[in-house]
Amino acid sequence: MLKPTIPVLLACILTAAPAAAETTLRIMSYNIWGGGGNEGKGVEETVAVLKAANPDIIGMQETRLEPEDCTAESCAAVGDSVAKAIAEALGYHYYDQSQENVALWANAILSRYPIGPASEHDLGVPIDVNGTTVWAFNIHHDDEPYQPYQLLGIEYGPAPFIKTEAEAQDWATKTRGPAMELLFADMNAAEGAAAVFVFGDFNEPSEYDWTDAAVAAGQQPVKVEWPTTHQLSQAGFVDTYRAAWPDPVAKPAFTWTPQGDEKDPEDHHDRIDFAFAKAPGLRVLNAWIVGETGPRSDIAVDPWPSDHRATLAEVSF
Repeated sequence: MLKPTIPVLLACILTAAPAAAETTLRIMSYNIWGGGGNEGKGVEETVAVLKAANPDIIGMQETRLEPEDCTAESCAAVGDSVAKAIAEALGYHYYDQSQENVALWANAILSRYPIGPASEHDLGVPIDVNGTTVWAFNIHHDDEPYQPYQLLGIEYGPAPFIKTEAEAQDWATKTRGPAMELLFADMNAAEGAAAVFVFGDFNEPSEYDWTDAAVAAGQQPVKVEWPTTHQLSQAGFVDTYRAAWPDPVAKPAFTWTPQGDEKDPEDHHDRIDFAFAKAPGLRVLNAWIVGETGPRSDIAVDPWPSDHRATLAEVSF
C-alpha cells in the first residue's frame, strides 16, 4: 500500500476539520430606574420586561435607588441592589459592579451563562457561553453637564449654554473622558475573547443620530460627532441598533425618555442607551427598542417601569 505524502495528509486534516461554530446571542442594555423602587414598587414589572425581551446578556444600570435629595450636581445611589432578586427570578447569573468610580452608578451584569471574575475597575466580566468566552462591559456615564441641554438652553446644573459642535465635544470629553479611559484600560482584559460587548447609559447621544439629516428634519439642533460613541466606533465596535436601523430620521430610537411630551421645551428626547459589539465575523441580525406601547417602541411591555427605554439586539459571530 502506498503511503500518503505530507501534502495529502494535510489536505485530509484540513478537509476533516469542522467549521468554527457560530454563536448567536441577544444582548440588552437597560437602565431599570431602581427596578421599580423609586416608585415604591417591587421588581416584578422589571422582570416582566426581561422575560418579554428574552436577552442572554444584560448590562443593567441604576439597580439601586435615587436619593430623595437627588440633584444634577449630587445624586449618589442609596439602598441595596435589586440585581440579585431580578437574576433569581429569571434563573440567571449576576454580578453587582460595586466599585465606586466615574464609570459606574449602581451597575450590574446579568447573564444566562456563567460569569467570571471582573476586570480591574469593575467594568467588565468574562462570560462562558457554552465554552466560548465573551466579555461584557457595562458603564453609566455622568449626566452633568449634559450637552444636549447646554446646546438647547435648558437649565440643568451650573454649566454654561453652548452653541457649536466643537463646544459640545469639548464639554463631553471633559465630562466623560476619564470614564472612557477606565473602560479602555479594562478592555485590555478581553484580549482574545470571541466577542466583546459594551453596554451603558452613556448620558451622551450617538454620533450616528446627531447628523446633518437629523438637523434638517428638526430632530437635533446641530450636527455633533459625539466623542464617546466615536471612540468605540474607531476601536472597531458596532452600534448594534444603528447597524440594523441606519436611518436616524426614520428610526430616532429615543431611549430617553418614555415619560413626558417630546415637544416639552424643558427636555430633549434622544438615544443615550447603547449596546455595542465587536467580534470577528460579527453580524447584527436585528435590533429593537423595548418600551411602553407607542410609536417609539419596537417591543412593547405594559406597564413600563423605567424612565428609560431599553435597547436590545440579536448578534452572531
